[in-house]
Amino acid sequence: MKANRRLFLTGAGAMAIGAFAGAANAQDVIGDILSSPRRGNWDDQFDASVSQSGTKVASHLPIFSLGTVSYVEQAIGQYSGIVSQGGWPVVPDTKKLQLGVSDPDVEVLRKRLMIAGDLSTRAGISPSYDSYVDAAVKRFQARHGLPSDGVMGKFTYAAMNVSPSVRLGQLQTNLQRLREITAGELPHRFVMVNVPAAQIEAVENGRVVLRHTAVVGKIDRQTPILNSKINEVIINPYWNAPESIVRKDIIPLMRKDPQYLAKNAIRILGPDGNEIDPATIDWTTEDAARFRFRQDPGAINAMASVKINFPNPHATYMHDTPQQSLFSKLMRFDSSGCVRVQNVRDLVTWLLRDTPGWSRQRFEQTIKSGESVPVAIADPVPVYFTYVSAWSTGDGVVHFRDDIYGLDGADELQISAL
Repeated sequence: MKANRRLFLTGAGAMAIGAFAGAANAQDVIGDILSSPRRGNWDDQFDASVSQSGTKVASHLPIFSLGTVSYVEQAIGQYSGIVSQGGWPVVPDTKKLQLGVSDPDVEVLRKRLMIAGDLSTRAGISPSYDSYVDAAVKRFQARHGLPSDGVMGKFTYAAMNVSPSVRLGQLQTNLQRLREITAGELPHRFVMVNVPAAQIEAVENGRVVLRHTAVVGKIDRQTPILNSKINEVIINPYWNAPESIVRKDIIPLMRKDPQYLAKNAIRILGPDGNEIDPATIDWTTEDAARFRFRQDPGAINAMASVKINFPNPHATYMHDTPQQSLFSKLMRFDSSGCVRVQNVRDLVTWLLRDTPGWSRQRFEQTIKSGESVPVAIADPVPVYFTYVSAWSTGDGVVHFRDDIYGLDGADELQISAL
Protein backbone atom coordinates (compact mmCIF):
# COMPACT_ATOMS: atom_id res chain seq x y z
CA MET A 1 0.00 0.00 0.00
CA LYS A 2 2.91 2.40 0.73
CA ALA A 3 4.15 2.12 -2.83
CA ASN A 4 0.68 3.01 -4.11
CA ARG A 5 0.50 5.94 -1.70
CA ARG A 6 3.79 7.28 -3.05
CA LEU A 7 2.31 6.98 -6.53
CA PHE A 8 -0.62 9.12 -5.40
CA LEU A 9 1.56 11.73 -3.66
CA THR A 10 3.75 12.14 -6.73
CA GLY A 11 0.73 12.46 -9.01
CA ALA A 12 1.31 16.14 -9.73
CA GLY A 13 4.76 15.40 -11.09
CA ALA A 14 3.45 12.48 -13.08
CA MET A 15 0.72 14.66 -14.52
CA ALA A 16 3.24 17.29 -15.60
CA ILE A 17 5.36 14.64 -17.30
CA GLY A 18 2.21 13.18 -18.80
CA ALA A 19 1.21 16.55 -20.20
CA PHE A 20 4.58 16.90 -21.92
CA ALA A 21 4.40 13.35 -23.26
CA GLY A 22 0.76 13.92 -24.25
CA ALA A 23 1.67 16.97 -26.31
CA ALA A 24 4.46 15.05 -28.06
CA ASN A 25 2.14 12.10 -28.69
CA ALA A 26 -0.59 14.36 -30.05
CA GLN A 27 1.93 16.00 -32.37
CA ASP A 28 2.98 12.55 -33.60
CA VAL A 29 -0.65 11.58 -34.23
CA ILE A 30 -1.36 14.81 -36.13
CA GLY A 31 1.76 14.24 -38.20
CA ASP A 32 0.76 10.65 -38.92
CA ILE A 33 -2.72 11.78 -40.03
CA LEU A 34 -1.26 14.38 -42.37
CA SER A 35 1.01 11.76 -43.91
CA SER A 36 -1.59 8.96 -43.92
CA PRO A 37 -1.96 7.28 -47.28
CA ARG A 38 -5.20 7.80 -49.14
CA ARG A 39 -6.90 4.48 -49.62
CA GLY A 40 -9.32 3.38 -52.26
CA ASN A 41 -12.69 2.04 -51.26
CA TRP A 42 -12.50 -1.25 -49.38
CA ASP A 43 -8.73 -1.55 -49.85
CA ASP A 44 -7.91 -4.12 -47.17
CA GLN A 45 -4.16 -3.78 -46.76
CA PHE A 46 -3.74 -4.13 -43.03
CA ASP A 47 -4.62 -6.30 -40.08
CA ALA A 48 -7.50 -5.66 -37.68
CA SER A 49 -4.93 -4.66 -35.05
CA VAL A 50 -4.84 -1.20 -36.63
CA SER A 51 -8.00 -0.43 -34.67
CA GLN A 52 -5.85 -0.28 -31.56
CA SER A 53 -7.66 -2.20 -28.84
CA GLY A 54 -10.71 -2.86 -30.95
CA THR A 55 -13.88 -2.63 -28.90
CA LYS A 56 -12.25 -3.84 -25.68
CA VAL A 57 -12.74 -1.14 -23.11
CA ALA A 58 -13.91 -3.18 -20.11
CA SER A 59 -11.64 -3.52 -17.09
CA HIS A 60 -11.60 -5.08 -13.64
CA LEU A 61 -9.94 -1.94 -12.27
CA PRO A 62 -12.32 -0.15 -9.86
CA ILE A 63 -13.13 3.50 -10.54
CA PHE A 64 -12.27 4.09 -6.88
CA SER A 65 -8.59 3.15 -6.92
CA LEU A 66 -5.17 4.80 -6.95
CA GLY A 67 -4.55 3.11 -10.28
CA THR A 68 -7.50 4.97 -11.79
CA VAL A 69 -6.21 8.26 -10.34
CA SER A 70 -2.86 7.67 -12.05
CA TYR A 71 -4.52 6.77 -15.36
CA VAL A 72 -6.69 9.91 -15.23
CA GLU A 73 -3.54 11.98 -14.73
CA GLN A 74 -2.10 10.33 -17.84
CA ALA A 75 -5.34 11.01 -19.73
CA ILE A 76 -5.12 14.69 -18.75
CA GLY A 77 -1.65 14.73 -20.29
CA GLN A 78 -3.02 13.11 -23.45
CA TYR A 79 -5.92 15.57 -23.79
CA SER A 80 -3.70 18.55 -22.95
CA GLY A 81 -1.57 17.47 -25.89
CA ILE A 82 -4.61 17.18 -28.16
CA VAL A 83 -5.76 20.68 -27.18
CA SER A 84 -2.29 22.18 -27.70
CA GLN A 85 -2.11 20.68 -31.19
CA GLY A 86 -5.40 22.21 -32.30
CA GLY A 87 -7.89 19.60 -31.14
CA TRP A 88 -9.98 17.38 -33.37
CA PRO A 89 -12.30 18.20 -36.28
CA VAL A 90 -16.06 18.53 -35.91
CA VAL A 91 -17.74 15.60 -37.66
CA PRO A 92 -20.73 16.75 -39.77
CA ASP A 93 -23.82 15.30 -38.10
CA THR A 94 -26.33 15.44 -40.95
CA LYS A 95 -26.03 11.83 -42.15
CA LYS A 96 -26.50 8.34 -40.75
CA LEU A 97 -23.03 6.96 -41.33
CA GLN A 98 -22.59 3.22 -40.84
CA LEU A 99 -20.82 0.15 -42.19
CA GLY A 100 -20.96 -0.01 -46.00
CA VAL A 101 -21.36 3.72 -46.59
CA SER A 102 -18.95 5.70 -48.75
CA ASP A 103 -19.11 9.41 -48.04
CA PRO A 104 -16.63 12.33 -47.80
CA ASP A 105 -17.68 12.86 -44.16
CA VAL A 106 -16.10 9.52 -43.30
CA GLU A 107 -12.69 11.10 -43.94
CA VAL A 108 -13.39 13.63 -41.17
CA LEU A 109 -14.67 10.82 -38.96
CA ARG A 110 -11.47 8.85 -39.48
CA LYS A 111 -9.34 11.83 -38.42
CA ARG A 112 -11.48 12.36 -35.32
CA LEU A 113 -11.16 8.69 -34.32
CA MET A 114 -7.42 8.69 -34.94
CA ILE A 115 -6.75 11.73 -32.76
CA ALA A 116 -8.56 10.18 -29.77
CA GLY A 117 -6.82 6.84 -30.30
CA ASP A 118 -9.84 4.79 -31.37
CA LEU A 119 -8.44 4.16 -34.86
CA SER A 120 -4.82 3.69 -35.86
CA THR A 121 -3.34 6.19 -38.30
CA ARG A 122 -2.22 3.15 -40.33
CA ALA A 123 -5.87 2.75 -41.36
CA GLY A 124 -5.32 5.65 -43.75
CA ILE A 125 -7.75 8.28 -45.01
CA SER A 126 -10.69 7.14 -47.10
CA PRO A 127 -14.40 7.93 -47.55
CA SER A 128 -15.19 4.27 -46.94
CA TYR A 129 -16.96 3.32 -43.71
CA ASP A 130 -15.26 -0.07 -43.59
CA SER A 131 -14.92 -2.68 -40.85
CA TYR A 132 -12.03 -0.78 -39.25
CA VAL A 133 -14.03 2.43 -38.92
CA ASP A 134 -16.93 0.34 -37.64
CA ALA A 135 -14.73 -1.22 -34.92
CA ALA A 136 -13.32 2.19 -33.98
CA VAL A 137 -16.79 3.76 -33.68
CA LYS A 138 -17.91 0.86 -31.49
CA ARG A 139 -14.88 1.41 -29.28
CA PHE A 140 -15.72 5.13 -29.05
CA GLN A 141 -19.33 4.35 -28.20
CA ALA A 142 -18.34 1.88 -25.47
CA ARG A 143 -16.04 4.49 -23.90
CA HIS A 144 -18.94 6.93 -23.79
CA GLY A 145 -21.56 4.58 -22.40
CA LEU A 146 -23.46 4.41 -25.70
CA PRO A 147 -24.84 1.30 -27.44
CA SER A 148 -21.92 -0.15 -29.41
CA ASP A 149 -23.78 -0.57 -32.70
CA GLY A 150 -21.26 1.18 -34.97
CA VAL A 151 -23.93 3.57 -36.27
CA MET A 152 -23.33 7.32 -36.19
CA GLY A 153 -26.57 8.53 -34.68
CA LYS A 154 -27.68 11.61 -32.73
CA PHE A 155 -26.03 10.83 -29.39
CA THR A 156 -22.81 9.45 -30.91
CA TYR A 157 -22.39 12.65 -32.93
CA ALA A 158 -23.10 14.76 -29.84
CA ALA A 159 -20.51 12.91 -27.75
CA MET A 160 -17.98 12.97 -30.58
CA ASN A 161 -18.30 16.70 -31.15
CA VAL A 162 -17.70 17.78 -27.57
CA SER A 163 -14.54 19.87 -27.84
CA PRO A 164 -11.27 18.46 -26.46
CA SER A 165 -10.87 21.47 -24.16
CA VAL A 166 -14.24 20.67 -22.54
CA ARG A 167 -13.27 17.02 -22.21
CA LEU A 168 -9.98 18.10 -20.62
CA GLY A 169 -11.89 20.18 -18.10
CA GLN A 170 -14.19 17.24 -17.38
CA LEU A 171 -11.18 15.03 -16.66
CA GLN A 172 -9.66 17.65 -14.34
CA THR A 173 -12.95 18.06 -12.44
CA ASN A 174 -13.31 14.33 -11.96
CA LEU A 175 -9.67 13.86 -10.98
CA GLN A 176 -10.36 16.06 -7.98
CA ARG A 177 -13.39 13.94 -7.06
CA LEU A 178 -11.37 10.75 -7.32
CA ARG A 179 -8.49 12.17 -5.29
CA GLU A 180 -10.84 13.10 -2.45
CA ILE A 181 -12.17 9.55 -2.24
CA THR A 182 -8.86 7.72 -2.65
CA ALA A 183 -6.98 9.99 -0.24
CA GLY A 184 -8.18 7.71 2.56
CA GLU A 185 -7.83 3.97 2.92
CA LEU A 186 -10.51 2.19 0.90
CA PRO A 187 -12.14 -0.91 2.43
CA HIS A 188 -11.22 -4.28 0.95
CA ARG A 189 -14.88 -4.86 0.07
CA PHE A 190 -17.35 -2.17 -1.02
CA VAL A 191 -20.13 -1.18 -3.43
CA MET A 192 -19.86 1.92 -5.60
CA VAL A 193 -22.88 3.47 -7.36
CA ASN A 194 -21.76 5.83 -10.12
CA VAL A 195 -24.74 8.07 -10.85
CA PRO A 196 -23.83 9.59 -14.28
CA ALA A 197 -22.75 6.18 -15.56
CA ALA A 198 -25.91 4.57 -14.09
CA GLN A 199 -23.68 1.68 -13.09
CA ILE A 200 -22.70 -0.20 -9.94
CA GLU A 201 -19.39 -1.85 -9.07
CA ALA A 202 -18.96 -4.47 -6.36
CA VAL A 203 -15.28 -4.35 -5.44
CA GLU A 204 -13.19 -6.84 -3.51
CA ASN A 205 -9.44 -6.71 -2.88
CA GLY A 206 -8.90 -3.99 -5.47
CA ARG A 207 -10.81 -5.74 -8.25
CA VAL A 208 -14.32 -5.34 -9.67
CA VAL A 209 -16.02 -8.69 -9.10
CA LEU A 210 -19.51 -7.63 -10.20
CA ARG A 211 -20.70 -4.81 -12.41
CA HIS A 212 -24.40 -3.97 -12.63
CA THR A 213 -26.44 -1.70 -14.86
CA ALA A 214 -28.54 0.70 -12.78
CA VAL A 215 -31.43 3.12 -13.08
CA VAL A 216 -30.88 6.31 -11.09
CA GLY A 217 -32.81 9.49 -10.25
CA LYS A 218 -34.42 11.86 -12.71
CA ILE A 219 -33.06 15.38 -13.07
CA ASP A 220 -35.86 16.70 -10.85
CA ARG A 221 -35.58 13.79 -8.37
CA GLN A 222 -31.84 13.30 -8.14
CA THR A 223 -30.04 10.39 -6.55
CA PRO A 224 -28.03 11.87 -3.65
CA ILE A 225 -24.28 11.61 -3.13
CA LEU A 226 -23.68 9.65 0.08
CA ASN A 227 -21.46 7.22 1.99
CA SER A 228 -22.94 4.54 4.23
CA LYS A 229 -22.86 0.81 4.98
CA ILE A 230 -25.27 -1.77 3.63
CA ASN A 231 -26.66 -3.39 6.77
CA GLU A 232 -29.87 -5.10 5.68
CA VAL A 233 -31.54 -6.89 2.81
CA ILE A 234 -35.32 -7.30 2.78
CA ILE A 235 -36.59 -10.18 0.69
CA ASN A 236 -40.11 -9.67 -0.73
CA PRO A 237 -40.32 -6.16 0.76
CA TYR A 238 -43.35 -4.02 1.37
CA TRP A 239 -43.04 -0.75 -0.47
CA ASN A 240 -43.83 2.43 1.43
CA ALA A 241 -44.40 5.24 -1.05
CA PRO A 242 -42.46 8.43 -0.20
CA GLU A 243 -44.60 11.51 0.30
CA SER A 244 -43.15 13.04 -2.88
CA ILE A 245 -44.44 10.11 -4.94
CA VAL A 246 -47.83 10.23 -3.18
CA ARG A 247 -48.19 13.90 -4.13
CA LYS A 248 -46.68 13.81 -7.63
CA ASP A 249 -47.85 10.40 -8.82
CA ILE A 250 -50.39 8.51 -6.72
CA ILE A 251 -52.89 11.31 -6.02
CA PRO A 252 -53.06 12.39 -9.71
CA LEU A 253 -53.47 8.74 -10.75
CA MET A 254 -56.29 8.21 -8.24
CA ARG A 255 -58.08 11.22 -9.69
CA LYS A 256 -58.01 9.55 -13.09
CA ASP A 257 -58.73 6.00 -11.92
CA PRO A 258 -60.31 5.41 -8.48
CA GLN A 259 -59.30 1.72 -8.75
CA TYR A 260 -55.59 2.49 -9.13
CA LEU A 261 -54.68 1.50 -5.55
CA ALA A 262 -56.62 -1.74 -5.67
CA LYS A 263 -55.13 -2.70 -9.03
CA ASN A 264 -51.62 -2.17 -7.65
CA ALA A 265 -52.11 -3.82 -4.23
CA ILE A 266 -51.50 -0.54 -2.41
CA ARG A 267 -53.13 0.00 0.98
CA ILE A 268 -53.60 3.26 2.88
CA LEU A 269 -52.65 3.10 6.55
CA GLY A 270 -53.58 5.66 9.19
CA PRO A 271 -51.42 6.84 12.12
CA ASP A 272 -52.70 3.90 14.20
CA GLY A 273 -51.72 1.38 11.52
CA ASN A 274 -55.30 0.58 10.55
CA GLU A 275 -56.26 0.41 6.90
CA ILE A 276 -58.27 3.31 5.47
CA ASP A 277 -60.87 2.94 2.73
CA PRO A 278 -59.77 5.05 -0.30
CA ALA A 279 -63.41 5.94 -0.90
CA THR A 280 -63.42 7.99 2.31
CA ILE A 281 -60.67 10.32 1.06
CA ASP A 282 -61.28 13.51 -0.93
CA TRP A 283 -58.90 13.01 -3.89
CA THR A 284 -59.50 16.54 -5.23
CA THR A 285 -57.24 17.73 -2.40
CA GLU A 286 -53.85 16.51 -1.17
CA ASP A 287 -55.20 15.31 2.18
CA ALA A 288 -54.12 11.76 1.30
CA ALA A 289 -50.47 12.78 1.61
CA ARG A 290 -50.96 12.69 5.40
CA PHE A 291 -51.32 8.90 5.31
CA ARG A 292 -48.96 6.01 4.63
CA PHE A 293 -49.25 4.18 1.31
CA ARG A 294 -47.92 0.63 1.49
CA GLN A 295 -47.75 -1.83 -1.39
CA ASP A 296 -47.95 -5.55 -0.62
CA PRO A 297 -45.08 -7.88 -1.61
CA GLY A 298 -45.53 -9.58 -4.97
CA ALA A 299 -44.72 -9.54 -8.66
CA ILE A 300 -46.03 -6.00 -9.19
CA ASN A 301 -44.36 -4.54 -6.11
CA ALA A 302 -42.26 -1.48 -7.02
CA MET A 303 -39.19 -3.17 -5.51
CA ALA A 304 -40.03 -6.64 -6.85
CA SER A 305 -38.00 -9.30 -5.03
CA VAL A 306 -35.55 -7.39 -2.85
CA LYS A 307 -34.63 -4.12 -1.13
CA ILE A 308 -31.09 -3.21 -0.03
CA ASN A 309 -30.96 -0.89 2.99
CA PHE A 310 -28.26 1.39 4.40
CA PRO A 311 -28.63 4.27 6.90
CA ASN A 312 -28.85 7.70 5.25
CA PRO A 313 -30.82 10.94 5.72
CA HIS A 314 -32.35 10.77 2.23
CA ALA A 315 -34.44 7.59 2.70
CA THR A 316 -32.56 6.24 -0.33
CA TYR A 317 -32.07 2.52 -1.02
CA MET A 318 -31.29 0.07 -3.82
CA HIS A 319 -33.80 -2.44 -5.11
CA ASP A 320 -35.07 -4.82 -7.75
CA THR A 321 -37.80 -3.72 -10.18
CA PRO A 322 -40.60 -5.36 -12.16
CA GLN A 323 -39.75 -2.97 -15.03
CA GLN A 324 -36.72 -4.81 -16.38
CA SER A 325 -37.01 -3.06 -19.76
CA LEU A 326 -35.68 0.13 -18.14
CA PHE A 327 -32.19 -1.36 -18.01
CA SER A 328 -31.98 -1.46 -21.79
CA LYS A 329 -32.66 2.26 -22.19
CA LEU A 330 -29.88 4.56 -23.31
CA MET A 331 -30.65 7.22 -20.69
CA ARG A 332 -31.37 5.37 -17.44
CA PHE A 333 -32.39 8.35 -15.33
CA ASP A 334 -35.94 7.35 -14.48
CA SER A 335 -36.22 6.79 -10.73
CA SER A 336 -37.39 9.06 -7.93
CA GLY A 337 -33.93 9.03 -6.33
CA CYS A 338 -33.49 5.40 -5.33
CA VAL A 339 -31.40 3.02 -7.43
CA ARG A 340 -32.75 0.04 -9.35
CA VAL A 341 -30.24 -2.77 -9.91
CA GLN A 342 -30.15 -5.19 -12.83
CA ASN A 343 -29.40 -8.79 -11.85
CA VAL A 344 -29.81 -7.68 -8.25
CA ARG A 345 -29.92 -11.27 -6.97
CA ASP A 346 -26.24 -11.69 -7.88
CA LEU A 347 -25.38 -8.58 -5.87
CA VAL A 348 -27.45 -9.73 -2.89
CA THR A 349 -25.80 -13.16 -2.96
CA TRP A 350 -22.41 -11.41 -2.78
CA LEU A 351 -23.58 -9.15 0.05
CA LEU A 352 -24.92 -12.12 2.07
CA ARG A 353 -21.89 -14.31 1.48
CA ASP A 354 -20.60 -13.96 5.05
CA THR A 355 -24.03 -13.98 6.68
CA PRO A 356 -24.53 -17.46 8.20
CA GLY A 357 -27.39 -19.51 6.79
CA TRP A 358 -28.00 -17.39 3.70
CA SER A 359 -26.88 -19.38 0.68
CA ARG A 360 -28.10 -18.52 -2.82
CA GLN A 361 -30.46 -21.48 -2.60
CA ARG A 362 -32.12 -20.25 0.59
CA PHE A 363 -32.34 -16.73 -0.82
CA GLU A 364 -34.13 -17.96 -3.95
CA GLN A 365 -36.46 -20.19 -1.94
CA THR A 366 -37.43 -17.26 0.27
CA ILE A 367 -38.29 -15.19 -2.78
CA LYS A 368 -40.58 -17.97 -4.02
CA SER A 369 -42.33 -18.18 -0.63
CA GLY A 370 -43.65 -14.63 -1.01
CA GLU A 371 -43.00 -13.98 2.68
CA SER A 372 -41.40 -10.63 3.59
CA VAL A 373 -38.14 -11.46 5.40
CA PRO A 374 -35.57 -8.90 6.64
CA VAL A 375 -31.99 -10.18 6.79
CA ALA A 376 -29.32 -8.35 8.80
CA ILE A 377 -25.93 -8.47 7.07
CA ALA A 378 -23.35 -9.98 9.43
CA ASP A 379 -20.55 -7.70 8.25
CA PRO A 380 -22.06 -4.47 6.80
CA VAL A 381 -20.59 -3.55 3.43
CA PRO A 382 -19.53 0.07 2.75
CA VAL A 383 -21.46 1.75 -0.07
CA TYR A 384 -20.57 4.94 -1.94
CA PHE A 385 -23.01 6.90 -4.10
CA THR A 386 -20.74 9.07 -6.22
CA TYR A 387 -20.64 11.30 -9.30
CA VAL A 388 -17.78 10.41 -11.63
CA SER A 389 -18.44 11.35 -15.26
CA ALA A 390 -14.89 10.86 -16.60
CA TRP A 391 -12.20 8.34 -15.74
CA SER A 392 -9.57 6.10 -17.32
CA THR A 393 -8.77 2.42 -16.95
CA GLY A 394 -5.43 2.61 -18.72
CA ASP A 395 -4.26 1.39 -22.12
CA GLY A 396 -5.46 4.66 -23.63
CA VAL A 397 -9.06 3.92 -22.60
CA VAL A 398 -10.66 7.16 -21.38
CA HIS A 399 -14.31 6.98 -20.35
CA PHE A 400 -16.80 9.84 -20.48
CA ARG A 401 -20.45 9.91 -19.42
CA ASP A 402 -23.34 12.32 -19.71
CA ASP A 403 -23.24 15.05 -17.05
CA ILE A 404 -26.87 14.31 -16.24
CA TYR A 405 -27.16 16.67 -13.23
CA GLY A 406 -25.03 19.45 -14.71
CA LEU A 407 -22.31 19.27 -12.05
CA ASP A 408 -19.33 19.48 -14.43
CA GLY A 409 -20.00 23.07 -15.48
CA ALA A 410 -20.33 22.77 -19.28
CA ASP A 411 -23.63 22.60 -21.18
CA GLU A 412 -21.96 20.51 -23.92
CA LEU A 413 -21.66 17.63 -21.47
CA GLN A 414 -25.42 17.30 -20.88
CA ILE A 415 -26.01 15.15 -23.94
CA SER A 416 -29.26 13.71 -22.60
CA ALA A 417 -30.77 17.19 -22.79
CA LEU A 418 -30.65 17.11 -26.60
